[in-house]
Amino acid sequence: MHTHARTALGPAGIWTFAFDAHPAGLVREAAAETEELGYGAIWFGEAFGRESFGQAWLLLSATRRLTIASGIANIAFRDPIAAVTATRTLGDAFPGRYLLGLGGHRVDDTVHELDGYPMPARGRAVHTMRAYLDSMDAVPQHGPRPDPAPRRVLAALGPRMLGLAAERTWGAHSYFVPVEHTASARRTMGPEAFLGVELAVVLDTDTVRARELATAHVATYVGNAPHQLANVRRLGFGDEDLTGGPSRRLVDAIVAHGDTGAIRRRVREHLDAGADHVAVQVLTASPAELPLRQWRELAPALTTLGS
Repeated sequence: MHTHARTALGPAGIWTFAFDAHPAGLVREAAAETEELGYGAIWFGEAFGRESFGQAWLLLSATRRLTIASGIANIAFRDPIAAVTATRTLGDAFPGRYLLGLGGHRVDDTVHELDGYPMPARGRAVHTMRAYLDSMDAVPQHGPRPDPAPRRVLAALGPRMLGLAAERTWGAHSYFVPVEHTASARRTMGPEAFLGVELAVVLDTDTVRARELATAHVATYVGNAPHQLANVRRLGFGDEDLTGGPSRRLVDAIVAHGDTGAIRRRVREHLDAGADHVAVQVLTASPAELPLRQWRELAPALTTLGS
């Protein structure tokens, strides 16, 4: 197991889209508090909020020790030259603290829409990602050379992308996965590659209310993200789990819900299955809400998992 990775990031971090909905000052305050709570990393997504590298700078400048990880910077949004030079800049300014996660949803040669915006085709996923990494690696370095060199991981679900992540990067960042996927990913990548897993959670002991929120989250992804739908089918979830809305079995496999103990147990299961680090995405009734209360409540249970 990647013990040095756990030392660097700790057993648990947070994962959120919510920073995009709030002004920079509030984001800085929330990031600083997250660091004081003892989490090892902040992971954030990229859609049409803040640009990924700008968001990383904002979070890095507000903290002193935390790893700040893009989860993920979308390769469709920028040229490889822009990605590598921005990564070098962050690595120079904040040594050892920036983790570049790369990914994207190009799965064929057609134009598709993201939030109603037409996105350019990028070709088959693994081939496109390999070419993107090749282009990044070929960019000349005329500025300061960061020490240590910034690490990068790939958003990876299927065996071919997981293999590419182990071959060409520090490892993989998986999203929307049950514990069974974590165990499979570890077998695919071998013992040395880093594996950082996102875990959606609902901190609520009202089972009906919690499962309702969890069901809406799962339905959004299986209904709108073909790569996520393909992944859950690959893991053995069939029509009985997907027709007419996600089944309880699928919802409970993807989303941990209940009290802090229940969520700690699921994080522990991912760690035992082969994850080096688990980034908890707290689901709330309002997706734009900064779940500071839940981050505070979960911190004592999650940040001590490595003890």
